[in-house]
Amino acid sequence: MAQDREKAREMVEKTRQMGVPVITIDNDIVIGFNQPQLDKLLAK
Repeated sequence: MAQDREKAREMVEKTRQMGVPVITIDNDIVIGFNQPQLDKLLAK
């Protein structure tokens, strides 16, 4: 549980986002559910 809170804090520090989905793929951050961007990053 404490590890989840630490990871949540880390993501907020990286993205400044708290209320939307935030996905990290390698070093790329996708804010919101952006299917075209996710597909592009996953195809790498």
